[in-house]
Amino acid sequence: MPTNDPYCGPPPTPSELWTSWNLDPWLIGGLLLAAVMYAFAAWRSPHVHRRETVCFASGWIILAVLFVSPFCALTSALFSARVTHHVIMIAVAAPLIVLGCPFLPRPRVKANGLGILFMIQMITIWLWHAPAPYAAALNSHGIFWLMQMSLLGTALLFWGTLALRPPSLSALLPLLGNVIQMGLLGALITFASSPLYGPHFGTTVPFGITPLEDQQIAGLVMWIPAAIPYVVAALLVVGASIGRSSFPYGNENRA
Repeated sequence: MPTNDPYCGPPPTPSELWTSWNLDPWLIGGLLLAAVMYAFAAWRSPHVHRRETVCFASGWIILAVLFVSPFCALTSALFSARVTHHVIMIAVAAPLIVLGCPFLPRPRVKANGLGILFMIQMITIWLWHAPAPYAAALNSHGIFWLMQMSLLGTALLFWGTLALRPPSLSALLPLLGNVIQMGLLGALITFASSPLYGPHFGTTVPFGITPLEDQQIAGLVMWIPAAIPYVVAALLVVGASIGRSSFPYGNENRA
């Protein structure tokens, strides 16, 4: 068990869950500031279409749900909820936010830039899902936010760099690499013979599962659902390359 309450609060029981909202004023203020900054940037930019606004709003709402709703508290109790939180953040919210920001600077992308970012993202994901760094994040609010910001930041860089590339089959390798590395990490977590994540040893029983069963569910989430956004992106790359059209994640041929 952690010596200090996790950032999302002490692990709730099922009866306590729906009243366990995270009303941290710094978090809420940060979310509101991000929304205001986006609205101002979109107002000043002539290149923001309705679909971009919808994408950004969807990504913003997802982040708000992940960190403010009782789902945040659930991640203090269940490792499977924490893994689901991370997967949704890096593979759903991050690409939606990238899609919603066509006005961001467009730096020159080196040929191997996406591959390098894939490696950085993979190292970040594996680091924070190792038992010791994970336990440290639940014991310290500062380390918790280092975990969240590094996971989200590397995801935004990966998807953002992908969006800046013209349609190219070379982008398939980093995308499929993410499918493989998440599947491998998920398999290792799923088939571990004993529970590995100490902060959840005493928090899963009220939800009717053992720590090992919770860990196995988390591994399956990392193994299968986490791969879907990357597979979809890979299929879009293939379709765009074959059709010689603009990559849907990019900003080319914009009116």
